[in-house]
Amino acid sequence: MITGQYPSRHGAWSLGTKLPEDLPTIGDSLQAVGYDCSLIGKAHFQPLRSQDDYPSIESYPILRDLDFWRGFHGPFYGFNHVEMARNHCDESHAGQHYAIWMEAQGLTDWKDYFQNTWWEYNFSEDGTENPPQHHSWTLPEKYHYNQWITERSIARMKETSAQDQPFFCWASYPDPHPPYLVPEPWASMYDPKDITVPQVTPGEHEKNPPHFRKTQEADPDFSDLQETSHVNHGYHSHLHDRDELAKDIAIYYGMVSMLDHYIGKLLDHLEASGQRENTLVVFTSDHGHFYGHHGLIAKGGFHYEDVIRVPFIASWPGTIPEDQTSPAIQSLVDLPRTFLAAAGADVPTVMQGVNQLPVWTGEADSAREAAIVEFRHQPTAIHQRTLVDQRYKLTTYYEQAYGELFDLEADPGEINNLWDAPEAAEIKSRLLQKLIHTQMGEEPLWMPRVAQA
Repeated sequence: MITGQYPSRHGAWSLGTKLPEDLPTIGDSLQAVGYDCSLIGKAHFQPLRSQDDYPSIESYPILRDLDFWRGFHGPFYGFNHVEMARNHCDESHAGQHYAIWMEAQGLTDWKDYFQNTWWEYNFSEDGTENPPQHHSWTLPEKYHYNQWITERSIARMKETSAQDQPFFCWASYPDPHPPYLVPEPWASMYDPKDITVPQVTPGEHEKNPPHFRKTQEADPDFSDLQETSHVNHGYHSHLHDRDELAKDIAIYYGMVSMLDHYIGKLLDHLEASGQRENTLVVFTSDHGHFYGHHGLIAKGGFHYEDVIRVPFIASWPGTIPEDQTSPAIQSLVDLPRTFLAAAGADVPTVMQGVNQLPVWTGEADSAREAAIVEFRHQPTAIHQRTLVDQRYKLTTYYEQAYGELFDLEADPGEINNLWDAPEAAEIKSRLLQKLIHTQMGEEPLWMPRVAQA
């Protein structure tokens, strides 16, 4: 979303890795044409542990060193101003600029509302642990990071507008995200008894790769994929109690509604300040979420639409037609090129993706024939690529004979994996070639050829 590059290109290939700091980003290009570039909220560009070879300021114990964060507001990956938070809900990762703000609001005992231990780190004064909270968060709403991100984003937009400077503001909200925890009244907004809980379709994983089937076992063995000591998200039992999951989903919906409320405040500010028609607003996310779909919980290497087809709204009154939907394929890697086109800024030659602005404005029906999804959680054992076009989805795994092929038109629920179906052999061959051609077509050329030799 900031480099315009795939993970296989920019190098931050999994959780626990670091985005190289010398990469050109969208913020660098926008600052070059006069923009103020700010990030308010979650970054997660660097890991929770720091090493001499790979230093990370988003790591322990720096996260809770508020004196450090009082003196640091950037630059950071092309953003000339940052105010950051690393935690989801009551995670112990709370700290950084968010904690400074809570103290400024009078919540001097903010640590009591968050967990205080992580591996060898214990931030309590007497060695006791704050246990995780569930569903209804004791933190009052006025101290929630949604309030902080909204308040500080508006403040930054006001400040730059007062200086007659254009702004690029990333209001980076952590929610909705596990753990399922939200303050009242949002925690009680939805009744679990009224919740529809998605379920696995009997037999749907029989044709799928082994890790799908293992998720439906009580005590699965994923040791064949444990290439390093680091945890593999999603590679565990996904069996769950239906009623308990309904309670989680009700909280998840409450988190979504709370987020909607605060995003509305951002839009209200743009309206009240007269900047709405001069501001391109994009709402999206980095990934989706399972809560029972296909028998799965949260996320992992399962490239169903539920987790890779993310919410996406683009709004620019007078430029982007209102109240319309488009079937055009979009990719997060397209965002930098599109934003830079809207701002009239130069695009770094190393950026991949395509400019989607003509699609958003209605001047073109589409800008790409297919999208690529990358997932790599181990150096070789968990390494997959997915191609999605208007009808089909194909997923291939590094050095594995298994894979997935779904006809999204005939099988929108992605129940019938056609990977080994004889009648789909020609389609699979064609899509494998399309996957290769799409990736070849998105390889950047950092300079033009300027001579014969």
